[in-house]
Amino acid sequence: MLTQTRVHLQTLVLLILVVHLSQQVCVDVPSGTEAVLGKTMKLTCISCMKREEVKAKTRVDWYYIRHDKKEKFHIFKYEEDSAVALDGPLKGRLKWNGSQDLQDVSISITNVTYNDSGVYECHVFREFEFDFFTPYVSIFKNISLKVKEQASQDTTALFSEIMMYVLLVFLTFWLLVEMVYCYRKISKSDEQAQDTAY
Repeated sequence: MLTQTRVHLQTLVLLILVVHLSQQVCVDVPSGTEAVLGKTMKLTCISCMKREEVKAKTRVDWYYIRHDKKEKFHIFKYEEDSAVALDGPLKGRLKWNGSQDLQDVSISITNVTYNDSGVYECHVFREFEFDFFTPYVSIFKNISLKVKEQASQDTTALFSEIMMYVLLVFLTFWLLVEMVYCYRKISKSDEQAQDTAY
């Protein structure tokens, strides 16, 4: 009994160490492209750094292009720990929604209107700081946003809900079959035990 307790304790300590040593992972997720009228919309722009221990100066610029593509507005700028919403059609409705490590450089639009439909460009410029040279990386992402009066039905959510119910019915039926099988097996063994007793 003592060795089993010791094994459990050692496994618990190992598990705690493994969980403690795990690192966060950056995953590049595409932005949503449908906004609901009057709601808040997050424009997701993720720029993963391969090595987080390297210091970098990061500048983020957001641009907005209307569907008529006549004008390109510089709507948001992040540089040197300062997020600034610039003059333009979205002034006063933009909010920085990025992460502290600047891998997520997203913004949010509050109180979305039909005029907010269009293409949004996320430009990320990183200049890495090494001893002898300063390499840089530029990343450009486009998000085509459409504003709708109501949110459309998410087909993935509908499919997963259907699969959940199918799986629930199947597992319930399987449990019922197993219970009947076990009951019959136990009753047969009881009958055999009673027959041998006489």
